[in-house]
Amino acid sequence: MFEVTDAPLSVDDLVQSVLTAGDGAVVTFVGTVRDNNDGRRVFALEYEAYAGLAEAEMERIGMEMISKHGLHNIAMRHRTGKLPVGETSVIIAASSSHRAEAFAACSEALDMLKATVPVWKKEYFEDGEVWVGQGAG
Repeated sequence: MFEVTDAPLSVDDLVQSVLTAGDGAVVTFVGTVRDNNDGRRVFALEYEAYAGLAEAEMERIGMEMISKHGLHNIAMRHRTGKLPVGETSVIIAASSSHRAEAFAACSEALDMLKATVPVWKKEYFEDGEVWVGQGAG
């Protein structure tokens, strides 16, 4: 349920991986490549990750969210490689009995993922490219 991959991401697959009979809510976050950043036109993003450490850190975050928010399940997947505008780069799915817990956990998990998971992002602009650093963007 915690994966770094170069394969396209599927929201439906991730939702199915967390869904239980006791769920009243499944909340998802889908991060996509946008066409701009800080007033510059973006053509693509490239993600690199230390997969083993990234997956372990995503799992640690997930277990913390389950404990803190009383979730039934949580899953995270992050893409690597060069992604064009519009492509999905990260998905988080959280399931719980009630929506409030799932929303809170999904949002907090994303903030933690961006801050602590070893994923690096390069932005490609009209006039060059730049590595942004750790985080899911």
